[in-house]
Amino acid sequence: MGRKEPVKEEKSAEKPNVKSEKKDSVKVKPIKIDFENIHQRLVQVTNFPGDESNVIISKDGETFFYVGSSSTTKGGRDLYSVKWDGKELKELTKGGSNPGNVTMDKEGKYLYYTKMGGSLSRHDIKGDKAEPLPYSAKLKIDYPAERKQVFAEAWRTIRDGFYDPQFHGKDWNDLKKKYEELCLIASTPNDLRDMFNNLLGELNSSHMGFTAAERAETQKDATGLLGAELEPTADGMKVVRVIPQTPADKNTSKLFADDLITAVDGSSFQEQNFYQLLNTKVDEKTLLTVKGKDGKKREVVIRPTNMLRQQLYQEWVNDRKKLVDKFSNGRLGYIHIQGMDYGSFETFERELTAAGYGKEGLVVDVRYNGGGSTTDYLMTILNYKQHAYTIPRGASDNLERDKKKFREYYPTGERLVFAAWLKPSIALCNEGSYSNAEIFSHAYKTLGIGKLVGIATNGSVISTGGKGLIDGSFVRLPLRGWFTKATDKNQELGPAVPDITVENSVDWIAKGVDEQLKTACDELLKQIDSKK
Repeated sequence: MGRKEPVKEEKSAEKPNVKSEKKDSVKVKPIKIDFENIHQRLVQVTNFPGDESNVIISKDGETFFYVGSSSTTKGGRDLYSVKWDGKELKELTKGGSNPGNVTMDKEGKYLYYTKMGGSLSRHDIKGDKAEPLPYSAKLKIDYPAERKQVFAEAWRTIRDGFYDPQFHGKDWNDLKKKYEELCLIASTPNDLRDMFNNLLGELNSSHMGFTAAERAETQKDATGLLGAELEPTADGMKVVRVIPQTPADKNTSKLFADDLITAVDGSSFQEQNFYQLLNTKVDEKTLLTVKGKDGKKREVVIRPTNMLRQQLYQEWVNDRKKLVDKFSNGRLGYIHIQGMDYGSFETFERELTAAGYGKEGLVVDVRYNGGGSTTDYLMTILNYKQHAYTIPRGASDNLERDKKKFREYYPTGERLVFAAWLKPSIALCNEGSYSNAEIFSHAYKTLGIGKLVGIATNGSVISTGGKGLIDGSFVRLPLRGWFTKATDKNQELGPAVPDITVENSVDWIAKGVDEQLKTACDELLKQIDSKK
């Protein structure tokens, strides 16, 4: 091959690209933003229940697209557009289609989004028209490689986010070496789940867990429940008791203690398992053949339910209320907090009037409370400090003379964000009090609101989140530790210890007693009487 001559640079004889030169010479006027007090110039342009999400701004900055609560379907969400000033509000999708993953193309012509079930749609912004985008895709899964990726993602999630960088004294890298091969040779997702949970168990931490993905769709049959405690006998299923507010407690489908159920829809339970006869019967009209205590037969049409948890819970709460009324001779009120969620908090606030009206004190029970996040709401009610008192016109003809008679009066109903309890109270906790219920117990005790009675709590307190993995499985992540300010002790493995420790007898529910509740009532009454 011959040697190439070096290329010489020469001035181009071509005419300059006027269009390009003109484009480059256009100067963009700088945008100047007045940041001083900018927050005072904010204006809300939408007013929907719930919240708005997936906000997209048009290329010209004039229009906002977002997902908000549907105007036609309760609980559903739809795609909207609105001008920057709140005008020209339009609902772009209808019927609560729950659009998600809203994006805009580079040219700003289309909005792309997914709908319920995974379908893909495109909305022409200028033409204001939507169209479905059919697609088909095949996925080939290398399961061993996927399993390796799942393990790596889950392990890294804990490595990078676990609340304690010392991993409760464990070496997270050494634990990886110990468990990785065992996880990778798992033959099923559930085997991987169980082995990875063994790895997590090495940290001895609460608020953790690995959940395997559910790939297969299986039929889920639900067995109908009548709402009665039953006992099999030679002649039929005997009704031991009826649970209040259940199908068996309705006027049109009433069952009674000592009734005998001899058949379901004409089939005798002696021919097969009784509960098999109730399978798939949830909310379906079901015919029971019943023999009463008096020997007379009757037919009962009942609609079984699939769950009795709430009715059993309410029955337990009502029994506690009756016991408190008995133990205190009507002087104390009782409220159980089912969970540390906002629904339970609203119930608590509402119950203050019903349970506390005319009472001298209040028993607050967080036993068997699984946690949540509302301790601080509850503190605004139980830890309110009265700073003044008021005397309305007509209450006295001499304010100076009578003012001390009104020291306990403050218009809490009209002045506070939440209701407030200004009288004495006492709290109950036990080993079934978990997470935020423990935070509540620590706060109630260390802030000096009142005495804490019962058994030490679970000792499981960490703020938790989690991460979804490539195959749809999920690993929980304890990410924020909680320390009691009064003691500087970690509440994880550091339970709330009651001021008065009382353990209920083994058969306390069967016997209809509650030693912890009795002790709490006695202690609160003693405190109230000592101040008289």
